[in-house]
Amino acid sequence: MNYWLIKSEPFKYSWEQFQKDKKTVWDGVRNYAARNNLRAMKKGDLAFWYHSNEGKAIVGIAQVVKEHYPDPTAKEGDWSVVEFKPFKKLINPVTLEQIKSDKKLAQMDLVRLSRLSVGRVTRIEFDHILSLAETRK
Repeated sequence: MNYWLIKSEPFKYSWEQFQKDKKTVWDGVRNYAARNNLRAMKKGDLAFWYHSNEGKAIVGIAQVVKEHYPDPTAKEGDWSVVEFKPFKKLINPVTLEQIKSDKKLAQMDLVRLSRLSVGRVTRIEFDHILSLAETRK
């Protein structure tokens, strides 16, 4: 299994709306590195749901339910989408400030490649963030 982080601006598409919808298509990605990460996702992989711009925190976990296929919103170019379903809401959000101040997370794509909308997460990073979400008050 692989682990990922996907970013969404909550005013455009929030975790709460995602939970209500029960499934979503991750479309509109127009960055080659992010597209390649979408293409590397496999059914069953887990992805942190990160609220960008507002909140700046990991708030939940999504699960890949359908692997990449051509993005129907792309008018030109070779772009892909992936389908996700909600997997778990985090007990406590893990903020960007918290992540940046944690030496164990210094190499995360979220920290090193801050503009990347779809990033990789290692198993160690994934487990550490889960522990932070369970213990943070």
